Amino acid sequence: MIRLAPICIAATLLAAPASMAATYKTDQGHTEVQFLWSHAGVSTQSGEFTTVDGTLDIDPENVEDAKLNVTIKADSLATGFKPLDEHLSSADFFEVATYPEITFVSTGVERTGEDTAKVTGDLTIHGTTKPVTLDTKLTHIGPHPVGASLDYYKGEWIAFEASTTLDHMEFGVGPFSTGPITIRISTEMRAQ
Repeated sequence: MIRLAPICIAATLLAAPASMAATYKTDQGHTEVQFLWSHAGVSTQSGEFTTVDGTLDIDPENVEDAKLNVTIKADSLATGFKPLDEHLSSADFFEVATYPEITFVSTGVERTGEDTAKVTGDLTIHGTTKPVTLDTKLTHIGPHPVGASLDYYKGEWIAFEASTTLDHMEFGVGPFSTGPITIRISTEMRAQ
């Protein structure tokens, strides 16, 4: 279900040097889209989508015009318990064979602070598209702190965290409600 980023968005925030205007792409090894739900009010359970591909186009002088597109492979769902992964992937829930992708496409950015923003977009899960707003926080923009010692991290990077809640039943996922699903996204993105 996405963090969305989704799945990826906040970079839309802070004013940054003009040299930072660019297209950024998610770094797979440093992008997490987690989803959490209440198990009958007894405990909080969680899972993650491990394959996320996102791009962010941002001009730091016009952050409200930033564009984020994220695609998550639904079959990358992982809870740490194989029988649960198989059940969530089945027709009872995500039906990944029929709906292999979850997508988030931003439609607007509202800056709410120096390093925070609300990023609104269309989230598509299980063939159903609904508007979702992600509360985002920019955590880094500029050269990566480890870029001086590791070539992989050279260049310009942007990073953010985002969260939202949604009702999975509105997307046709699952035969019963577990209450709101919390989505948490953390990502590092490299300038292309």
